[in-house]
Amino acid sequence: MDLIDQNVRLKTTDQGFLVDQADWNEGVALQLAVLNHIKLSDEHWEIIVFIRRYYQQFKHLPNARVFTKAIAKALGEAKGNSRYLHKLFPDGPLKYACKLAGLPKPPTCL
Repeated sequence: MDLIDQNVRLKTTDQGFLVDQADWNEGVALQLAVLNHIKLSDEHWEIIVFIRRYYQQFKHLPNARVFTKAIAKALGEAKGNSRYLHKLFPDGPLKYACKLAGLPKPPTCL
């Protein structure tokens, strides 16, 4: 999968995760969303920003259960539940939130 940002080709893994987190910006997130057939809304951005902050603070990625609980604590129960998160990211909320946020693939994701 090829991503181009400001005429620079960005490296991705075979599953489409950025190799270098420093390459990430909102434009890259938009490209990743298009490539993954996701139309980004404000609700998506809220989760993307959340997982980026989580990773910066804790220096690791949570598993899906911890991810959902952390969202509930930070953003409220209405957003911190599987049904809401799967509506945004049907193929896997944690995996795709991390991918669009320019973070590594979570170790618990296939």
